[in-house]
Amino acid sequence: MGCAGSREKVVGSGSDTSKKIRKPKPWKHTEAITREQLTQMREEFWDTAPHYGGRREIWDALRAAAEADLTLAQAIVDGAGVIVQNPDLTVCYDERGAKYELPKYVVSEPTNLIREN
Repeated sequence: MGCAGSREKVVGSGSDTSKKIRKPKPWKHTEAITREQLTQMREEFWDTAPHYGGRREIWDALRAAAEADLTLAQAIVDGAGVIVQNPDLTVCYDERGAKYELPKYVVSEPTNLIREN
């Protein structure tokens, strides 16, 4: 009956299987980029990510969480049944075990972002 115990853990509410989300650590892009370039990179990622596997609704939830404040992001991933492996959302799983990897640039801004006036 070990399977039943495993199943309960996966099917349980997100709060008992996911870590608390934290702000990502500061990071630096390989070269300084503008906000416009960062936005373009993010759009390209979100447009293509679902084509590499996983469920569309989980990708949508991860995007909403990545673009929200920490409290709302936690509620989104818990509500969607996302299992957070890394507290900065860079590695997550759905309840079926599919892995979702998010690059740093979709969860936070680089320290060398060019600020345009």
